[in-house]
Amino acid sequence: MTAPPPAALRSLSAPAVSSSGVPDSGLPASGVPARGGARWLPTVDAAVFRRALARHPAGVAIVTLGGPAGLTVTSFSSASLDPPLVSFYIGHGSSNWPAVRAAGYFAVNLMDHGQEAVAARFARKGADRFGPQTRWAPGPGDLPLLAGATTHLICATHAMLTVGDHELVVGRVEHAIIGSGEPPLLHHQGRFTRPEPGIHDDH
Repeated sequence: MTAPPPAALRSLSAPAVSSSGVPDSGLPASGVPARGGARWLPTVDAAVFRRALARHPAGVAIVTLGGPAGLTVTSFSSASLDPPLVSFYIGHGSSNWPAVRAAGYFAVNLMDHGQEAVAARFARKGADRFGPQTRWAPGPGDLPLLAGATTHLICATHAMLTVGDHELVVGRVEHAIIGSGEPPLLHHQGRFTRPEPGIHDDH
């Protein structure tokens, strides 16, 4: 005979039902103070969404294309080990979207903590991104490789998928150039920053 599951497991597998017959999520009602003085918000509009996600620190990469063209992204991520795939998102309203959509190849420049000005330049509309202030050199396929990157990844466009008002771009990594072991550049609370001393580990 099988023993009944512990009470904690029973509570997870069988949610409580309210007097109206609707399962109770266990979350406080809208507007009720939550832990730490936070408040549950009744709706999530664009402003609330940006505010919430700003709490999450993200690594900063600059995607560069032939032309040259480029943009700062904070949505860069690994997607697969075998085959080696990476991904990033770009808004359909971005001035770089037509170039990204047409590109067969792109480079990802993972920026180190001293490249705040470069990242800001590639994020700003109308900026002269490849002007004299930007140090770069052509890499494989004439893709621009930026100085001050901890790593360069040369990618072939593998797939694209529309996700809301953005496009998920997946690239297959064909070449990797691993540079300095400097701490990475981060984006947090709406600004570029760097890791706190002592938390960076290059091993």
